[in-house]
Amino acid sequence: MITKENLRIIFMGTPEFAVETLKRLVEEGYHVVAVVTQPDKPVGRHGSVLRAPAVKEYALAHGLPVLQPEKMKDPEFIETLRSYKAELQVVVAFRMLPEVVWDMPRFGTFNVHAALLPLYRGAAPINWAIINGETMTGVTTFFLDHQIDTGRIIKQRAFPIPDDADVEYVYDGLMHLGAELAIETIQAIIDGNGEVESVPQDKITLDDHHVSLTSLNPAPKIFKETCEISWNKSAKQVYDFIRGLSPVPVAWSTLYKDGQMDGNIVKIYRTAKTGNKTNKPAGTLIIVQGKMMVACTDEWLEIKELQMAGKKRMDAGAFINGFRPDTDVMFK
Repeated sequence: MITKENLRIIFMGTPEFAVETLKRLVEEGYHVVAVVTQPDKPVGRHGSVLRAPAVKEYALAHGLPVLQPEKMKDPEFIETLRSYKAELQVVVAFRMLPEVVWDMPRFGTFNVHAALLPLYRGAAPINWAIINGETMTGVTTFFLDHQIDTGRIIKQRAFPIPDDADVEYVYDGLMHLGAELAIETIQAIIDGNGEVESVPQDKITLDDHHVSLTSLNPAPKIFKETCEISWNKSAKQVYDFIRGLSPVPVAWSTLYKDGQMDGNIVKIYRTAKTGNKTNKPAGTLIIVQGKMMVACTDEWLEIKELQMAGKKRMDAGAFINGFRPDTDVMFK
């Protein structure tokens, strides 16, 4: 008979998002035999200091063995992994696994993904859901297979996205919801004596998620270039773009005066829709009644929080106090 005390589980994950699931497994008495995470990362100006992943720190604090392979196909790692005789592997915010790894446990390997698959497959589902103005997202558990985020779906739970929510809010909500869903999934596997119902992703329709998308909207990795603001869009699109990148990796734009680059890259953390129409060129920056306003293609957008190069994050009021534009100023 399978129980949570004798089901041998290997957990794989790296960032804080994954820690919550590992924490729930440990606190609720599941038998985690080892943890796999990324190698320590060099940080600091010269990369001379190594920072352990959040998952590693939690695992070591609770006496769990930790494996940190450079390559997932390394024969020594594969042999060590096999020695733990895991019957199930749980993956949260980790890397793509080779078949020799995900096919190793007899009950399979499932992943916790921060979206309602098949929507938003990829590395940054939370960011892209907000950027695209979604009002609903969620978490999915699914069995790994040969392609990224395409395996058979086990369970899903929805999570609403308020219009003023940023990445931090949704990240925190999905982190806890994902941990709950992981526990439910493991318990379903235990209750089924190793078997659990799962559904191919091509059997999931967009109507099942109560969304009106015409495509699956991929969620590729985000780079610095991805985060540059295009003001030549509607105020709603720019508003969603900025909150979809806040507080990290954060949207940015370049300030120009009289058509010349001012030398300032400005990070923008928070804005507010005004509903006020504009006929000014997109990117035009003005100060009106103590408010910092930027023209989009249809309306003015108010900047609430920002950060100039070399300075701390500040609210717009603090920026305005030291800002005396006597020329045409624009974001481009």
